[in-house]
Amino acid sequence: MPDFFSLCSEAVLKGDKTTAVRLAREALERRLDAVEVVERGFAVGIREAGRLWEAGEYFLPELAFSAETMTAAVDVMRPALLGDSSRASSKGTVVIGTIQGDIHDIGKTLVATMLAANGYRVIDLGSDVAYERFVEEAKNHGADLVCMSALLTTTMVGQREVIRLLGDAGIRDRVRVLVGGAPTSGVWAGEIGADGYAENAVEAVHVADMLLAS
Repeated sequence: MPDFFSLCSEAVLKGDKTTAVRLAREALERRLDAVEVVERGFAVGIREAGRLWEAGEYFLPELAFSAETMTAAVDVMRPALLGDSSRASSKGTVVIGTIQGDIHDIGKTLVATMLAANGYRVIDLGSDVAYERFVEEAKNHGADLVCMSALLTTTMVGQREVIRLLGDAGIRDRVRVLVGGAPTSGVWAGEIGADGYAENAVEAVHVADMLLAS
């Protein structure tokens, strides 16, 4: 079985979506433990891709291909994963999305994938997410962390509005907020009252770990 896990990991690391999807289907056909296949196989690959990116051995496109590959494999296994969800451990629940008015979602999806691979339960709202929806989903899922991406200077102000709405809803004190995106910065995060800022997907995992451990 370790050989099968290694094949899953290698497929993600190489960004080989065809092989990853085939292995995911094979895992279902063989009735393998879905959570174990993801945690010991596919997730290992994306974490290694993240490590290589940090080390300067991978470039952003390679990391993105790995993330897309893992997402494709997990999509195949989703029904089995939902069935095994009671067995899956989680560091916390994350609600993530790209802010209203902004349709860019490659970076956000990469962050969501990396968080899921590192033990978080991730609720990905997609792009162009209404301010109120961040709050609604955070309440509905008992989120520990809300992550907001903005790729435009005209939409980044929406991150401030979501934080205000979290306060109005009475849940700001129990939900940590992480922001990111090209026009944002640590200074911006401080100005709007966010708890943290991440420049990339790998850093987002580190910051999430720090925020939820404190």
